[in-house]
Amino acid sequence: MTPQLLEHFTATSCIGTGNAAMLASLMQQRSGLKHCAFETVTINTHIGEVPGVDEQSLPQEFRTFDCRNNRLAELALQQDGFLEAVQTAAARCGPRRVGVFVGTSTAGVMQTELAYRDRDPVSGALPASFEYATTHNSFSVADYVRQRCGLQGPAVALSSACASSAKAFGSARRMLEAGLIDVAVVGGTDSLCLTTLYGFHSLQLTSAAPCRPFDIARDGISIAEAAAFVLLRRAPDNLDRDAVLLLGVGESSDAFHMSSPHPEGLGARRAMQSALAAAALDPADIDYINLHGTGTPSNDRSESQAVTSVFGATTPCSSTKGATGHTLGAAGALEAVISSLSIRNGLMPGGMHTNRIDPTLTAHYIRENKRAPVTRVLSNSFGFGGTNCSLIFGSAG
Repeated sequence: MTPQLLEHFTATSCIGTGNAAMLASLMQQRSGLKHCAFETVTINTHIGEVPGVDEQSLPQEFRTFDCRNNRLAELALQQDGFLEAVQTAAARCGPRRVGVFVGTSTAGVMQTELAYRDRDPVSGALPASFEYATTHNSFSVADYVRQRCGLQGPAVALSSACASSAKAFGSARRMLEAGLIDVAVVGGTDSLCLTTLYGFHSLQLTSAAPCRPFDIARDGISIAEAAAFVLLRRAPDNLDRDAVLLLGVGESSDAFHMSSPHPEGLGARRAMQSALAAAALDPADIDYINLHGTGTPSNDRSESQAVTSVFGATTPCSSTKGATGHTLGAAGALEAVISSLSIRNGLMPGGMHTNRIDPTLTAHYIRENKRAPVTRVLSNSFGFGGTNCSLIFGSAG
């Protein structure tokens, strides 16, 4: 594939609002996971809640889009000059030539949860103020981003579980290479809601402690929320040395089980191999791997097997979910930004909350930050139903 430039990017999660705050938390190995005190939830678990989402408002003309997910998207769009960068790109090439590709898993489902609380006690009718299309609907956040940025190009919402926003890069890449658009806003937004928290708890996948990927005592995930966006375009001939490129995208679907990964990481291995082939790289060319690394026994085991089968046991890798929690459909975009920050700052983030690495997991997992030149990063995102996506980012220098 032709390398594509990450012209601008930003991320907001429980470890920081915007790139500088995110990077500072990673450098200081400061986690944002806290004991759950969200809404009416009574589950004994830790979550990654973004401060200020409830207080965030949408512009008056977009009031029908008002829900937690779109508020989170708005909060992220305002960081790092991202909204202005999109508008500059639209002025340069025309608003019809800018596409929007946003991944989400539950979108604005919390708005429906709130509406059900207020339904008519006699008829059961939902309140007249409830706007499904612009809140709960999976397309809501993509539609909001397109309208908020004043764009008129194609808009796509991808909902493929926890691989959603990683796969958004694949959709954007194909449209850019086909010449259908000149620039793409690529990202992911997923916000906390009762359905997600109680749903994962019912599957016995949530941990009472902060999640600890690759730990011998790992016992589940920490649900979290985040929003992250990238302005992507074809790479020009002349690039700054600190420019970050999307070099490879690999996608697969092993369809092994509705909620469990293939025990040998078959689909994960194929996604990583496809990404390497797309980038025309060998495994030895990757300096660091940002693992999917959720902290469940089966996920970490299968991913470790897949990584070892492709890279051996020498390439440093870690999961940043010990810091951010598992942001579900936003994880791919969030970790794309983390990967880009790693490249620009020569940082391989250590896996937080992991105290004793499981000796049966053979991948080279790092617990402490490693400062070294990072030229190429592979980032994994895997989801329910066996949907897998691996992205490779690299330095132009």
